[in-house]
Amino acid sequence: MSAIEANFDGLVGPTHNYAGLSYGNVASQSNATAISNPKQAALQGLAKMKALADMGMIQGVLAPQARPDTNILRRLGFSGTDARVLSDAYQRAPYLLMAASSASSMWTANAATVSPSADTQDKRVHFTPANLTNKFHRSIEPQVTGNILKAVFSADEYFMHHDHLPENDHFGDEGAANHTRFCADYHDAGVEFFVYGKYAFDTSKPAPEKYPARQTLEASMAIARLHGLDSNMTVYAQQNPALIDQGVFHNDVIAVGNKNVMLCHEQAFLSNLDVKQQLTHLFREGDFHFIEVATEDVSVENAVKSYLFNTQIINLPTGEMVIIAPKECEQNIQVNTYLNKLVENANPITAVHFFDVKQSMQNGGGPACLRLRVVLNESELNATNAACLINNKSYALLCSWVNKHYRDQLSDKDLADPLLLNESQTALDELTQLLNLGSVYPFQN
Repeated sequence: MSAIEANFDGLVGPTHNYAGLSYGNVASQSNATAISNPKQAALQGLAKMKALADMGMIQGVLAPQARPDTNILRRLGFSGTDARVLSDAYQRAPYLLMAASSASSMWTANAATVSPSADTQDKRVHFTPANLTNKFHRSIEPQVTGNILKAVFSADEYFMHHDHLPENDHFGDEGAANHTRFCADYHDAGVEFFVYGKYAFDTSKPAPEKYPARQTLEASMAIARLHGLDSNMTVYAQQNPALIDQGVFHNDVIAVGNKNVMLCHEQAFLSNLDVKQQLTHLFREGDFHFIEVATEDVSVENAVKSYLFNTQIINLPTGEMVIIAPKECEQNIQVNTYLNKLVENANPITAVHFFDVKQSMQNGGGPACLRLRVVLNESELNATNAACLINNKSYALLCSWVNKHYRDQLSDKDLADPLLLNESQTALDELTQLLNLGSVYPFQN
């Protein structure tokens, strides 16, 4: 049975703000306290989704988290009415209010790890929400993320949903941002590629010194077991610790892959040669293109600034393989020069399409951060919640919804406004009806 790779992008939430919460993410930290534009951010994300749908791609949308999260603030000692909780948190611990208001779930590459039915023992699509233990503001996401995924992919015959891994640094899991799948065709059994930053139980192994390694080998191996993957078709690679210390907090900031192509920086892994040999050996059909970007062509600094590797490599219905890149790649002379050469060289990538996702970029996420890849065969696609797929009608409805409910600007002090909480909950309650999700948020129960 034929299969496609669908992209499910995260919808930017009504509390999109710049709090600089992500230590180790240079863009996030450098834009801390800036005024954000939630409406513009959500519309930019939707425009990218619609553009990919217009290219003939299967494009879906995932609902955001409910924020501010007053439940977590109550667990941390704040009490009284919602207005009192928000006010006290802002006065006494503003960093907690910012964390409880984060809209970072927009980066759905961190939502979960997904393995297609062609790779799993029970021939179902498997989902494991990421526990995101390394960052408090993201560690409160997994339960609702799981609820949303179950509402989108609800048929037990085709989909298997796992609980997130234990909430401990030893099993720190950041989802698909550290996971890639290679295959000849999407319906074929593929090579599942997991990238980790450190060993949790063996501290003698290499590890970064300045910034934290967010993914452990042990977490990646646990997911492979849960998903019933073939150990002979599974590869684990350690990210270069020196690059984590330069702001490469996820593998998808320094490497990106699709089908028979791996595009990575020459410093991406602890041993690029070992990764190349393993992937080339396991790739059974045709040529495998391991494209290394030399430091002299693109510095690590420019790769991080432009998010050259936080791009999407997709296969269009025409069969063409193209890159979906942020405009920052076009504006960076060194990166743009490299991309122009790349599409002229002998490899499957034929073109680059640039998109304006500035609101996301300023908070530390490019096009690849915004999407969760889900390979689906025809039966699985038919069993997917159709209300969550982007087309002309759903795009118009969602844009109208954003324009109705979202604020134009947001500052950190606005997070304490109880009206924002009411606006957000009203908007999300309406969204769950638009997307046919049922009750996925705690405030709906």
